Amino acid sequence: MARLERLRVYPVKGLDGIDVETAEVLDGGTLARDREFALFDENGDVINGKRTDRVHELSTDFDPASGEFSVETPDDETRRFDLYGDRTSAERWFSDFFDADLTLRRDTSLGFVDRREMGPSVISTATLRTVASWFDGMTVESARRRLRANVEVAGVPPFWEDRFVGDGAPTFEIGGVRFEGVTPCGRCVVPQRDPDTGDPLPEFRERFVRKRRETFPEWADQSAFDHDYTLMLIARVHESDRARTLRVDDPVDVVD
Repeated sequence: MARLERLRVYPVKGLDGIDVETAEVLDGGTLARDREFALFDENGDVINGKRTDRVHELSTDFDPASGEFSVETPDDETRRFDLYGDRTSAERWFSDFFDADLTLRRDTSLGFVDRREMGPSVISTATLRTVASWFDGMTVESARRRLRANVEVAGVPPFWEDRFVGDGAPTFEIGGVRFEGVTPCGRCVVPQRDPDTGDPLPEFRERFVRKRRETFPEWADQSAFDHDYTLMLIARVHESDRARTLRVDDPVDVVD
């Protein structure tokens, strides 16, 4: 039976995600705590993995209840910050680390997601397993951290999420919350890097594209994909189902 296997949100954009058992869909259609905070430089540009591979040097964690955000550096230095009550200390530390004058902003209405008019990203566990198998030594968890999806669905075949875009595409429900596909996710430089070290896999993009072509499902609408360096679904939660809560182990049902 298809079910919600995992919910992962990314409290500070560009840094590590945390697994949660429940996630409220905000009125804007994104998930609570996802990219709730982001670091911006003096030009208003965000700090993330597309901009700098230094984000991979940091291991981070976040407690949504208390607002405590912990950061561990490669030198085993650990710092803790209260993102709800005192973002100034975090700003100073991150400014020193990234050698830039940074501001840590918070947005509880939508978060600082890339596609603010859309919603959560969706992938299947089987897709992650398949992608991991394309590269020697890559684990499923490594693939998961490289691709950075919010919603992971188990009990379905690889590339299940591809069916929800294109002409006549169905929708799906998770625990009765209706999702519709908006667009496949074109990938950036981040998936090619080891999430712990930032080291790139040689010829990652070339192999990825070749394997994607070889395994593209017959039942998906190829015309809905701009190119082959694409994986994961960007979805939208139906407006009538916003402010509801997703829960791990919720059933997942396709609605034609």
